[in-house]
Amino acid sequence: MKYNILAFFIGLILMGCEPNSSVSTTNKTNKEGFSKSDMIRMPVSADQPLDTSLVAKLDFEETVYDFGTVLEGKQVSHVFKFKNTGKVPLLISDAKATCGCTVPNYPKDPIPPGESGEVSVKFNTSGKKNDQNKPVTLIANTFPQKTVLNMRGFVQPNPQLKKALENIKQ
Repeated sequence: MKYNILAFFIGLILMGCEPNSSVSTTNKTNKEGFSKSDMIRMPVSADQPLDTSLVAKLDFEETVYDFGTVLEGKQVSHVFKFKNTGKVPLLISDAKATCGCTVPNYPKDPIPPGESGEVSVKFNTSGKKNDQNKPVTLIANTFPQKTVLNMRGFVQPNPQLKKALENIKQ
């Protein structure tokens, strides 16, 4: 009985090790003629010098937006414009803010070389006072992989908003 169970598990392991012929291993190309492996490339290797020639490059018009002084409770929005100056399509895989008061929106489709795109950021100043710096970190197929955008300014406390919140609590 023990040998039958052992033989069964060995058979399962051997069947699991066989290549699956139904899985396609072809590397399809997009309409610009780039495959996914062409777009996602690590320029660093242990035995080769640093090579950033075949990565996407983000070239922003500005990476810091100063919104000046606003009253607490106001929504602040800004659009950061960029161009892909690299040789492969740009893939932004994620955009993260440090809190829920800051919401980034970025292009989900690849940006071809030479083309432009936009990252819009909205900052809700409710509950925020004084000096504010709200970073947004983009993760992309660039080198380095992370790019940080900043919205900064001064949020002046709004006495009317404070009174309204106190009335709600009562």
